[in-house]
Amino acid sequence: MAAVAVSKDSLESDSDIHITLEDQQKINRFARQNAKWEELRDDLKHKKGDLQNLEDASDDLLLVEDESAPIPFVVGEVFVHFNMEEAKEKLEEAKSKVKKDIESIEAECANVKSIMSDLKTQLYAKFGNSINLEAEEE
Repeated sequence: MAAVAVSKDSLESDSDIHITLEDQQKINRFARQNAKWEELRDDLKHKKGDLQNLEDASDDLLLVEDESAPIPFVVGEVFVHFNMEEAKEKLEEAKSKVKKDIESIEAECANVKSIMSDLKTQLYAKFGNSINLEAEEE
C-alpha cells in the first residue's frame, strides 16, 4: 500500500507551503484509489488462480478413460454429476466467464492507476519531496 504522508513541519519550514482543503481532498482521493487498486489486485490474483484451476480440470478431463462415467462438477456448494460432454461445456462456460472477469478487473486497474498517476503528478508538483506516495516494500 502506498504511503501517503505529508509532514507539516517540513512543509512549513522548507517553503511555507500550506495544505489547502483541495490538497487534502486530492490526498484522500489518492489513498482511496490506492486501496481500491490493492483490492483489485487481490481479486485479479484470485481470478487468475480460478482460471488456472479450470484449465487444470480441463486437462484432467482429457485423462478420463471411461467417457460414460459421470463427472462430478461443483455448482455452488454441491457436486452435480454430468456426462463428459456436459462437463466440458460447463468448464468452457466457467473459463469464459472468468476470462471476462479478468479483463474487466484489468481494465478497472488501468483506470485506477491512471487516476492515481494524475493525482501523483499534481501532488508531487506542489509538495515535492515533502510527500510520499510510493508503495511500501514488503
